Amino acid sequence: MSRFHSSPLREKFGIPANAVITIGGTVGVGKSTFTHALAEQLGFRVSIEKVDNNPYLGRYYEDLARWGFHLQIFFLAERFKEQKRMFEYGGGFVQDRSIYEDTGIFARMLYEQGNMTEEDYRTYTELFEAMVMTPYFPHPDILIYLEGSFDDIVDRVKERGRPMEQQTPVEYWKDLYERYEKWIGSFAACPILRININEYDAVHDPNSMESIIERVAEKIRIGRSTRLDKR
Repeated sequence: MSRFHSSPLREKFGIPANAVITIGGTVGVGKSTFTHALAEQLGFRVSIEKVDNNPYLGRYYEDLARWGFHLQIFFLAERFKEQKRMFEYGGGFVQDRSIYEDTGIFARMLYEQGNMTEEDYRTYTELFEAMVMTPYFPHPDILIYLEGSFDDIVDRVKERGRPMEQQTPVEYWKDLYERYEKWIGSFAACPILRININEYDAVHDPNSMESIIERVAEKIRIGRSTRLDKR
């Protein structure tokens, strides 16, 4: 696990040390790179999507209908445990991908494309709602949604994606891209900050993240104030 440490930028803009920030966006948009860069700037720990230990991911890309339900259940369990872990630590995390994308995008896409049965889809969504969509589930302070043009994102997948992703037809990525755009338009579990991937260069120009951090701080401040007003 990355180490929690002090951060002049976090103190400058008043980001709470117990904040939990989630990074969302379609495959290839650069969530992992952004997650690490933001965590380093803020002195936060990193919560990374577990992929290498996933026993279904490789088989899923070979046969979506056979392994889609298994994959989604695995992700749901792992993300639920990770969400609890971050809050048990007392916050101070930047998280690569949210738990909300699983049901709002991937499970729905499998079902609508005929790769998940109606029974499996109903079972999955009911389980998700029972676990996540309750007052007791700890939601993040903010979802940073990374976005860009479809062409830019496909180029990134081709250049940096895993072999199984590079072999996936472009029609799959197009459908996924459109679903993400639709999903973020109705997302309401926590405050959202939309960031275009051309607004920063997390690798070669870390200073380009400072204006983003300022916007993050403002969103968290407003979000926490709103929650207090509702009590």
